[in-house]
Amino acid sequence: MRGIRIDEPDVLERVNAGDPDAFGTLFDLHHDRVFRQAIRLTASIHDAEDVTAVVFLEAWRRRDSMRVVNGSVIGWLLVMTNFVFRNYARASRRYRDGLQQLPPPEHSPDHASAVDDRIDRDARRAALRTALATLPRRDQDILTLCVLEELSTAEAAEALGIAPGTVKSRLSRAKSRLAELMNGGER
Repeated sequence: MRGIRIDEPDVLERVNAGDPDAFGTLFDLHHDRVFRQAIRLTASIHDAEDVTAVVFLEAWRRRDSMRVVNGSVIGWLLVMTNFVFRNYARASRRYRDGLQQLPPPEHSPDHASAVDDRIDRDARRAALRTALATLPRRDQDILTLCVLEELSTAEAAEALGIAPGTVKSRLSRAKSRLAELMNGGER
């Protein structure tokens, strides 16, 4: 915004009234200088971006505290940059110190084989689910009752309203069909 004269006290008055566009004007006007101060204080561009963001967040939050000196709020923003950096550095130091207090990580066993087994089991489950879904409903019912829920032949017969001998023969055929589907249709 070089070349254009901005009346910062007027802009600050609008900011204090809650005008986000006026705050955007202050941000555009002073962002680069605040960032340059932050980069001088911090060890990285990333940290300087974080400090700059917090400075402008605090500027919005504490907008009624901003002071105009010689027609500009840049002095207030730069002092806030120093303040935010000190807090940022202190918090970072406490975090590093806290990490130092933790015991060293214990050796963890390699879980790759367990994960492989689980993935294989999940794949088998999915194949079984698909195979069961393709069976006729009566085969699904017999397998559900006798195999999955382990009901006796007599209990399954009573639940389905058929003779126990019919349950046995249907169960045998359903198991054969399911095995065939699980083996890819091969016999």
